[in-house]
Amino acid sequence: MADPASYRPPPGSIPETPGVYRFRDEHGRVIYVGKAKSLRARLANYFADIHTLHPRTQHMVTTAGSVEWTVVSTEVEALQLEYTWIKEFDPRFNVRYRDDKSYPSLAVTLYEEFPRLQVMRGPKRRGVRYFGPYAHAWAIRETLDLLLRVFPARTCSSGVFKRAGQVGRPCLLGYIDRCSAPCVGRVDADAHRQIVDDFCDFMSGQTGRYLRRLEREMRAAAEAQEYERAARLRDDIGALRRAVEKQAVVLPDGTDADVIAFAQDELEAAVQIFYVRGGRVRGQRGWVVDKLEDVTTADLVEQFLTQEYLDGVRPAGTADTAGTANTTDPAPAAQIPREILVPELPPDAEAVAELLERARGARVDLRVPRRGDKRTLMETVERNAKQAFTLHRTKRAGDLTARSRALADLQEALELPDAPLRIECFDVSNTQGTDVVASMVVFEDGLPRKSEYRRFSIRGVDGQDDVASMHETVHRRFSRYLAERARTGELEEYPGASTGDDEAPETGRPRRFAYPPNLVVVDGGPPQVAAAARALDELGIESGPGGVALCGLAKRLEEVWLPDQDEPVILPRTSEALYLLQRVRDEAHRFAITYHRQKRSTSMVASALDDVPGLGETRRKALLRHFGSVAKVRAAGAEEIAQVPGIGPRTAEAIVAALARSAPGTDAAPAPAVDPLTGEIIGSAGVTR
Repeated sequence: MADPASYRPPPGSIPETPGVYRFRDEHGRVIYVGKAKSLRARLANYFADIHTLHPRTQHMVTTAGSVEWTVVSTEVEALQLEYTWIKEFDPRFNVRYRDDKSYPSLAVTLYEEFPRLQVMRGPKRRGVRYFGPYAHAWAIRETLDLLLRVFPARTCSSGVFKRAGQVGRPCLLGYIDRCSAPCVGRVDADAHRQIVDDFCDFMSGQTGRYLRRLEREMRAAAEAQEYERAARLRDDIGALRRAVEKQAVVLPDGTDADVIAFAQDELEAAVQIFYVRGGRVRGQRGWVVDKLEDVTTADLVEQFLTQEYLDGVRPAGTADTAGTANTTDPAPAAQIPREILVPELPPDAEAVAELLERARGARVDLRVPRRGDKRTLMETVERNAKQAFTLHRTKRAGDLTARSRALADLQEALELPDAPLRIECFDVSNTQGTDVVASMVVFEDGLPRKSEYRRFSIRGVDGQDDVASMHETVHRRFSRYLAERARTGELEEYPGASTGDDEAPETGRPRRFAYPPNLVVVDGGPPQVAAAARALDELGIESGPGGVALCGLAKRLEEVWLPDQDEPVILPRTSEALYLLQRVRDEAHRFAITYHRQKRSTSMVASALDDVPGLGETRRKALLRHFGSVAKVRAAGAEEIAQVPGIGPRTAEAIVAALARSAPGTDAAPAPAVDPLTGEIIGSAGVTR
């Protein structure tokens, strides 16, 4: 624990201008980012008497080892830079509006020649229009099933669409008139695009226009005695009305707004947001976040608006982390509504509104509703936030206590100087010495940090040697740690520093191997622990309570083994510390098994194709790139395989024959059985090996 006075800037050195500041820990990792109208006044609060600070602020300033700042000209620039740094460094003490769910949206892939309607999760993509998010995927599918009667747009995947075009026969939806079947040419691209545009307009709130148009067409068909067509239009009108009735009408038709409310105490806050499109609540979402300081509701509103609406999108004209200006298009207008209703305006309301307007490309009205329907809706959202907060406190109170107790018990059992706030666990997976891989998972504060998980393909070990594989994995992980320290100047020249192995080729940024763990856990007993300790010793890294603590967890009796100890540490079966170690070990095992299966699938198809004349390594990789998985290669016909660049009809037929010979159920060697719970190979006697 550092004394804040040890890194407090000299008096008068902090400017009084607007700016953004960063606190770093002893390893140089950014742990908190903030902004201020006056840097001097704001930073002075952190160096007051530590006993007067908020508990989380106390934890932050004692964890930090230095503070730095950047001066900017305006509050808008400060807000932009703060957001950019939070996304870049992911500081552990900043408020993070995250939960454990990925909310589904109804997506329309407008970038395709024949756009597709589908349920989509995850980050937003360019060229895709989103409606939602929704609380449940089944709610989207029910609505979509009703609307396909009137808007028969494509919903199939690219593979199904291509295959239907090759065989000249549409799928079932095409036969029951739930799809216009552009795959077989029933409608051309322009006609299908018009169907999709009408669907988007309807989902955007223009429902009355379509209902009135269908009613006119129904009456005209009845007057012309086209009773079957009139009956079909009547059913379409009913489907549209049922789809509209699924969403409550709360505001005048055509209103697009997001309504945000909070419920909070001194340490946590719950936020709820209702997405209103076309006057109807189209979706709902909620978070519960930790509060670092005694921030006000207005401060929470500001942090939420920048993180929620600018996530993954940098406003035009801002600077990226390399210092170059971003000239890409602003965020699509559909992601940011025309009106955002909040319980309190943020302190820098004009700067926040200007930033949102730049991202949307149009005016954004940020205001507090005072009366009428919008105030009534705000009260409803507030009730939802309070209910969610109450449920969270009831459910999570035990979990927070258990995590703290687990870390304290682990510190006591392993005789560590501090609680192991960062734990890294390593596991090795292979099949009889082939496709050997290893995994590294990271837990911080007792919770998984999935963004820092890593996987290793073992290169220097022949055969099934888990001990040597563990040695190589730990050696490679800490070699990169030393190389990163040498790169940043914390360490004298290290041989691995110039290899470039510490940078991710896809981003060019340093890999997350720069931070040492408080505790390393290996899956195994004394041999694996000794191998990991030997790897640390070879690199000159002290293992033990004074350096990087090390232990192993043996599966059979769940014993905890320490380096150079003849007897294990036995933790009680009901111990929270043992439960935490088991969770870390099981997560490392799951992550290793997943990577091993991917490698094994690739090697299986490669071995099956080894004897195909004229098919080398390059064409095998082209096959996997084109189809995406081994299963899709097996399911494809010779004509579809022949479409891969470099593969002709004869080679395609040979590939189909080779995969058929190696498929399960043929005369080839049977595929090994896999335990569905552990993912391990099961032998003939039913015992995992």
